[in-house]
Amino acid sequence: MTRTTATGSIALAVVLLFTLGTLAAVFWRAEGLSGFGTADWAALRFSVVQATLSATLSILFAVPLARAIARRRFRGRGLLILLLGAPFILPTIVAVFGLISVFGRSGIVSDLLRLVGLEPISIYGFHGVVLAHVFFNLPLATRLVLQGWLAIPSERFRLAASLGFGPRDIARTLERPMLREVLPGTFLVIFLLCLTSFAVALALGGGPKATTIELAIYQAFNLEFDLGKAALLALVQFALGLAVALVALKVALPSGIGAGLDRSVTRWDAQTQMLRAVDAALISAATVFLVLPMAMIALDGVPRLFSLPASIWWATLRSLGVALASVLVTLALGFPIAALAVKRRGRLVEGIGSITLAASPLVIGTGLFVILFPLTDPFALALPVTALVNAVMSLPFALRALVPALGQIEADYGRLADGLGMTGMARFRHLWLPRLRRPLGFTMGLSAALSMGDLGVIALFAAPDAPTLPLQIYRLMAAYRMPDAAGGALILLASSLALFWLFDRGGRADADA
Repeated sequence: MTRTTATGSIALAVVLLFTLGTLAAVFWRAEGLSGFGTADWAALRFSVVQATLSATLSILFAVPLARAIARRRFRGRGLLILLLGAPFILPTIVAVFGLISVFGRSGIVSDLLRLVGLEPISIYGFHGVVLAHVFFNLPLATRLVLQGWLAIPSERFRLAASLGFGPRDIARTLERPMLREVLPGTFLVIFLLCLTSFAVALALGGGPKATTIELAIYQAFNLEFDLGKAALLALVQFALGLAVALVALKVALPSGIGAGLDRSVTRWDAQTQMLRAVDAALISAATVFLVLPMAMIALDGVPRLFSLPASIWWATLRSLGVALASVLVTLALGFPIAALAVKRRGRLVEGIGSITLAASPLVIGTGLFVILFPLTDPFALALPVTALVNAVMSLPFALRALVPALGQIEADYGRLADGLGMTGMARFRHLWLPRLRRPLGFTMGLSAALSMGDLGVIALFAAPDAPTLPLQIYRLMAAYRMPDAAGGALILLASSLALFWLFDRGGRADADA
């Protein structure tokens, strides 16, 4: 067995231990379907309904927005497309705080309603959970659908113009076939993200009518300490997530658009004043919807920066430590698995490495708690366990960045390296590492940002006196200490973006040298 095979196999074994191993522990601890009560069925229904509605609304708003961006050229277009990727690395609790500042009972919208004599609105409950999920997933859906629009060759639009096609004809012959290809997979991905979302339900849900499966798991731990019930709920959550993930892999339809000459697209069909006004209104509304909550975080947080309690700064240091440890573990697992996937030239290895897409951190955390509880004090291991789980959850994104890049390197230089006898660390240092700096920087930045803002496993394991920054912000919000929470949210936002920028820029600097 070569070193690549050995290290890759060990890394895969670790991933399977954290997924199927914890699932086995959950299955062993579960009480059976007889333990699934009325409230649990209600949580399951709520989870499925809110995920379905959130994914549907995200898609419905993303399609016209992506079409508007695809057929317009305007100043700041590149910045807007970049902004559409920001919510993916945005800490959930930060975005929730921003949404409360806009849509809460003391937010901008409620203040405007009071001015006209109407009652303020409440963001808590079913509609608040759906609103937050649309805020997070509308940009992702728009980016995915936009890629489909941009993949239509410009020659197709030139041919349509020469045939005298109008907007309806182009929609029927070019756009709808593309949407039939892109939308099913996009819907299922967003559905899965909404299904496994924990922090949104924790901050904006709650109560018998707004409890998700993940929130029910958390409540079984914190309120009842019923490991059997929590294990059963985690098993149901994993099974549902796995089913959705398998369907998402099967629904992708083959592209029938064909190739082009990569010329810029000119949309002659969209030059009327009415269509220009509609597209401008869509782009402006989406920009305000995405930017306003972030701007409110800055406005609310800046005045509190110099008077924050010491607990927030200590929580920041813990989160930074967890994020950096998560980056190291992600690389330690991702590199060997990517190398093994390239060597075997199959998708099975990458698929096993990405199996955590079917689970949520809370499900894995439940299994780890069940395993550790008889052996030691799980709360004493809160930070290392959080770093490990965050690394495993970041692994699918790391593999999507590393496997194609490493495969291209081996295709271009592999035979030459073999002829020179370049193996092991020599191959890693002189062939792989210089040419993988861009995907490595992106992987490290994404892993650090996602770990910095995570509010999943730490909610189960954290001791009262050792929270991470997201958990400390949630506790401040629950105690109605909103000014301190605003300052903490601003620090968390700045820290997450800074970590991503530093690692990503480090990967891009002199990468062509």
